[in-house]
Amino acid sequence: MSTKKLPTLTFNAGEYVVYPTHGVGKVSDISKQTISGTELEFLVVNFDKDRMTLRIPTSKLPSAGLRKISDEKTMKEALDTLKGKAKVRRAMWARRAQEYENKINSGNPVAVAEVIRDLYRKDNVAEQSYSERQIYEQALERLASEVSVYSQCSLEDANNKLFEILAQQKDSEQKEVAE
Repeated sequence: MSTKKLPTLTFNAGEYVVYPTHGVGKVSDISKQTISGTELEFLVVNFDKDRMTLRIPTSKLPSAGLRKISDEKTMKEALDTLKGKAKVRRAMWARRAQEYENKINSGNPVAVAEVIRDLYRKDNVAEQSYSERQIYEQALERLASEVSVYSQCSLEDANNKLFEILAQQKDSEQKEVAE
C-alpha cells in the first residue's frame, strides 16, 4: 500500500485560511510551545465570528484539512453551481441533512454551494423546517465568508451577491415552468 504525500502548505500571519469545520479564519501567529518537554510549532488561527482561537500543530496541517482561500477557478465553479437547478432527492430528511452537513464540513466551496442551491427558497415558497433553515444558513454563512475574503468586500456585500445569483436562477426556473 502506497501512501500519498500531501503537498506542504505554508501559511503566514495575517493570511486568511479555511478550516473545514469552522469556516474562514485569520492566521494570527505561528508560535512555539513546550508541551511535556517537547517543543511544538503551532499555527494560531482566529475565528472572529465565533470568538474562537484554534492552535493547530504544524506537523498536523496536512491532515487537518486547513487550506488557503479558494482560487479564481474554484470560486467561479462554486458560484456557477448556485446558478444550477436544485437537485432535491426524495430520501428521508435525516439522511439528506447528514449529507448536507458532510458537504458543509468538507470545506469544499462547490459542495457548500450545492447545499445552498438545493435548500434555497424564495420568499413566496412554503416555509422551511427549522433544521432545514439552520443547515441552509450555516452553508450560506460559510460560502459568504469565503466570497467576502476572496472578493475583498464586506460580508453583507458577499451575501447580496449570493442572493442575486440565487434569485436570478429561481426566476428563470419559474419562467420555464410557466411556458
